[in-house]
Amino acid sequence: MPGETSLAGPATGLSPATKLLVALALMTGASQFHRAALGVVGPELTEALGAGAGLLGAANGAFFLALLLLQVPVGLALDRIGPRRSVAWLAAPAALGALGQALAPEAGWFLAARFLLGLGCAASFMASVVLCARWHAGVGLTTALARVFALSQGGVLLAGAPFAALAGAIGWRGAYALSGLVTLGLALLWWAWVRDDPPDRPAPHRPAETLGQALRGQLTVWRTPGLLPVLAMHAVGYAAMATVLAVWAGPWLAEAYGLAPGPRGAVLLAMGLAMVVGLLGIGPLERRLNTRKWLVAGMAGGAVLVLLALAAIAALRPLPPLPAAIALLVGLCLLSCYPVVVVAHGRSLFPDHLVGRGATTVNLAQTLGSAALPALTGWAVALAPPGAAWPIAFGVLAGALALGLAGYLTGRDAPPRP
Repeated sequence: MPGETSLAGPATGLSPATKLLVALALMTGASQFHRAALGVVGPELTEALGAGAGLLGAANGAFFLALLLLQVPVGLALDRIGPRRSVAWLAAPAALGALGQALAPEAGWFLAARFLLGLGCAASFMASVVLCARWHAGVGLTTALARVFALSQGGVLLAGAPFAALAGAIGWRGAYALSGLVTLGLALLWWAWVRDDPPDRPAPHRPAETLGQALRGQLTVWRTPGLLPVLAMHAVGYAAMATVLAVWAGPWLAEAYGLAPGPRGAVLLAMGLAMVVGLLGIGPLERRLNTRKWLVAGMAGGAVLVLLALAAIAALRPLPPLPAAIALLVGLCLLSCYPVVVVAHGRSLFPDHLVGRGATTVNLAQTLGSAALPALTGWAVALAPPGAAWPIAFGVLAGALALGLAGYLTGRDAPPRP
């Protein structure tokens, strides 16, 4: 990586806080792009690799399995060496994984590339949580996180219609190869613009830890009261929506309604925009209601109902009009902005010196769910009899989200203001 640069370089004139926001949004957006850049080219990809539709669920599952396996090491790294170095060091496997997708001659290679890509993206999301916690506090945390992740949804938007258009112009292999080069460029920007602590106040003293002490800190995190209900919700809150958006929306629209890649990408674009709108509104709504638990419960309950409605219409013959299906898909994404509130709820459980390990422990649940739900629904789609695959897939997601919500409701609220 290049050497240190000043916080307020004359080339940009941006404040340190603005540089941080841009760098966080771009790097997290790259991770979001890599997660989502599958469904819109799914039919063409599976045909080229000689695989069935189950490959899509397995490929996304491989990505999230890699995230899951690296969460504990990433948590230790965030607390011990800081978010800046942690993310920068993982940029190489991220770029290699993206390139590996482009070069894949068969399904097994593609799965391995997705796994390597997941390893490279393992620190991006949690580094944003840790940095927002260090630069912002209290009622400002959810708003800061929401802004970062709203802007990062640009990665999801790019994975829709723009990625479909690029794949149409240079092929899906060329499009994936280009994404690897862009990832390396964003890593250089990250190194230049990100600092682990705000410059207007001295960095807090973080005592050096031995490996044994660091591992004992991880055990302290696991014993934290109130953690299990948060984990229950976080395991499925993002994963249920992401499985639809990144894996099944495109193939379902192609099979059920005959949509070509361009129109499929437009629907995915609308879904991503709905997520952005939700994220921009969730911070002010949390402050107004002064509750995290009941805000999450209301929105998650609405998402369960939408998934059940998708399962119902997928089973109808004839199918309902396409606008009804699109409205439900977009509504699911609009309602599913609440995981950022769950993250803030989880952050409130841990002291400052354990924030990295605490945040990644909470994220373990999300990555586990995000690996399991695509694989589970992939098996359902592959094994289901004709006509039953899509109702089963959407129904499984609705059931998983309802179980997570039931677990979350057993916990206590953590309002942003006392």
